[in-house]
Amino acid sequence: MSPAEFNPSFEPNNAVLIRRLFGLAWRYRLHCLQVLFIQLVLLTLGIGGLSFTGMGIDYIRHKVEHTPTLVAKGLPFNLPVDWPPLHVLGLLAGLILLFALVRAGLNYVYAISVNRLVQQKLVVDLRGEVYEKLQQLSFRFFDANTTGSIITRVTGDVQSVRMFVDQVLIQSVIMVISLTAYVIYMASLSPSLTVACLATTPALCVMAAWFSRRIQPEYAQNRTLVEQMVQILTENIQGIAVTKGFGREAEARTKFDAANQACLVQQRGIFWQVSLFSPAVGFLTRINMMVLLGYGGWLVAHDQLPLGTGLVVFAGLLEQFSGQVNNVATIVNSVQQSLIGARRVFEILDAPVEVKSASDAVRRPRLQGAVEFDRVSFAYGGAEAVVREIDLVVKPGQCVAILGETGAGKSVLMSLIPRFFDPTTGRVLIDGLDVRRLNLEDLRRNIGVVFQESFLFSNTIAANIAFGHPDATREQIERAAKIAAAHDFILNLPLGYDTVLGESGNSLSGGQRQRLAIARAVLLEPAILLLDDPTAAIDSETEHEIFEALDRAIAGRTTFIVAHRLSTLRRADFIIVMENGRIVQRGTHEELMRLPGPYLRVANLQLVDVRDLKLLGLATGEASS
Repeated sequence: MSPAEFNPSFEPNNAVLIRRLFGLAWRYRLHCLQVLFIQLVLLTLGIGGLSFTGMGIDYIRHKVEHTPTLVAKGLPFNLPVDWPPLHVLGLLAGLILLFALVRAGLNYVYAISVNRLVQQKLVVDLRGEVYEKLQQLSFRFFDANTTGSIITRVTGDVQSVRMFVDQVLIQSVIMVISLTAYVIYMASLSPSLTVACLATTPALCVMAAWFSRRIQPEYAQNRTLVEQMVQILTENIQGIAVTKGFGREAEARTKFDAANQACLVQQRGIFWQVSLFSPAVGFLTRINMMVLLGYGGWLVAHDQLPLGTGLVVFAGLLEQFSGQVNNVATIVNSVQQSLIGARRVFEILDAPVEVKSASDAVRRPRLQGAVEFDRVSFAYGGAEAVVREIDLVVKPGQCVAILGETGAGKSVLMSLIPRFFDPTTGRVLIDGLDVRRLNLEDLRRNIGVVFQESFLFSNTIAANIAFGHPDATREQIERAAKIAAAHDFILNLPLGYDTVLGESGNSLSGGQRQRLAIARAVLLEPAILLLDDPTAAIDSETEHEIFEALDRAIAGRTTFIVAHRLSTLRRADFIIVMENGRIVQRGTHEELMRLPGPYLRVANLQLVDVRDLKLLGLATGEASS
C-alpha cells in the first residue's frame, strides 16, 4: 500500500506537478528575481563585450584596407573619428577587459546566490517540511512504506525538487530571455540571415518534446531501483547480527550487488539516451553555423553586412544562441528527474493526517485515567478487522493484563488508547470523553508507553530517560531509573548517566534497554501506563526487581500490560484473554483458573514447566550428593 492509497484521487499529472513546483518557487520569488537580475546583467555585458570586439575588427579593417566604415544598427555608440588608432583600440580593449572583469565578479555572485537559494533555503525548508509532516502521520503510513523509501524521499527526492528551481525554472527563464535578446539583436543586424540560421529551431522543439516523453518512465524506474537498493542496505545494517550469526554474508553481498548492478544497468540506459540526444541537438546547431558562413559570407562580400559589427558579432550571438539551445537537453533531463522526485515528495506532503487534534479539541492537562472501550473494532484499510467489538471498562488505578497468542490484537488494542490509530467503529473513552475529542498532545502526555521492542536514541542515558520530559531534573531522572531497576547498572557504566549510547542502544543488553524504556515511561508520571510485554527480554531475577519497583509506579495509575508469565498476570486486578481480535475470557487469575479455556491451558503449561525445573534441580542435587 502506498501513501496515495490513503487518498485514491491523488494521482497528479505532470501539469499539476509543474504548477505546484511553480508555487513552491513562488515562496522564494525575491531570491529568484535576484538571480534572474544578475543573469540579465551578465547577458547585457556579454552582448556589449561582443559588440566592442566587432567594432574593433571593423576599425582595424578600415585602417588597414581603407574601406568605408559600415556600422551595424544596435551598437552602443560610434567610435570617435578624430582619435589616434592606438587610443581607439586601447579604449575598446579596456572596455572588453572591464566587461570581462565585471562578468567574472557577477558570475561569482550568481553562484553564491543560487547556492543560498537552492541549498540553504529551499532544500533545508522543504526537507524540514517533509520531516514535520512525517511526525504527523499515523503508524499506518509507516507500516505501508519501507524505511528505505522514506529515507530516499527525504534526501534524494528533495534534491530533485531543488533541481526544478535551479536547473529548470531559473535556467528556462534565462534561456528564454537570452534567446529573445539574441534573436532581436541578430534580426537588427540582418533579418534574412537570422531566418536562414534559425530554420532548424522548430526541429529542436520537436526533438525535445519527444525526448521528454521517452525519458520520464526511465527515471521513474531508476528511482524505484535506487529505493530497493537503499532498502536492502538498511535491512542488512539493521539485521547484521542475524546475517553474521547464520553465516550469510556472501548471500547478503550477492543480493546487494544484484540491486546495485540493476541500478547501474538502468542508469547506463538513461546515460546513453541523454548522450545521443545532446549530440543531435549540437549537430542541428552546427548546421546554423554552416548557413552563417555561406550566406553571411556572401552578404559581407557584397558589402551588405559589416565584417566585425555584422558577421563576427552575428557569429558570436549565434554561438551563444546555440549554447543556450544545447541547454535544452540538460533542462529536459532535469525536468524528468524533478517531476519524479516531486511526485514522491508530494505524496508525503499530501498524505492525509489521519490522527490529529480536532479544531475544538478539549484541553485536559491532567487526566484521571478511567478508560472505556465501547464496541470498538479496528481494521487496516480495507482488510479484515484485527480488533472486533471490544467492550471494556477500566476504572482509574486499575491494572489490566492482556493475554493472547501472536496476532490476537493485543498491541493494536493498546495502540487505540493514545490514538496511534483511531477505531474503525466504536469509541475509546478516557474520563468519559472520546479520545478523538481530546487534545492529542494532552492525551499522549498523560500516557506512558513501553513498547515490545524498546528503542533508544544515540544520546546520553539521561537524555533517553528524559526524552518525554526534557526539563526533568537529574533527581527525577534517577528516581525513574530506580523505579525501573536501572540505577545500579547505569552507575557501573564509564560515565554513568552521561554515558552516550550507540545507535539504538546496541551497546546495552536487551534487559538493560527495556529497563531504560520503562524509566522513560515512568518519568512522565502518567495517568495511564501501557506496557507491551515489558519483561519479555528480562531474566526472572531482574523481572522480580522490576515488578517490585513497578508496584510503586503502578499504584494510583491505570495500567494495561501485555503479559504471558503467570508472575506478571497475577499482579493484575483483572485479566482479559484475546483470540482473533475478540475478548474471549475476562476475570481475575483465581477466577480464570477455575474456568476451562485458553487461560487455564497457558497456566497449566507454565506450571508444568516449573515442576519440571524443580524435578531437574532435585535430580541434579541427588546426583551430586
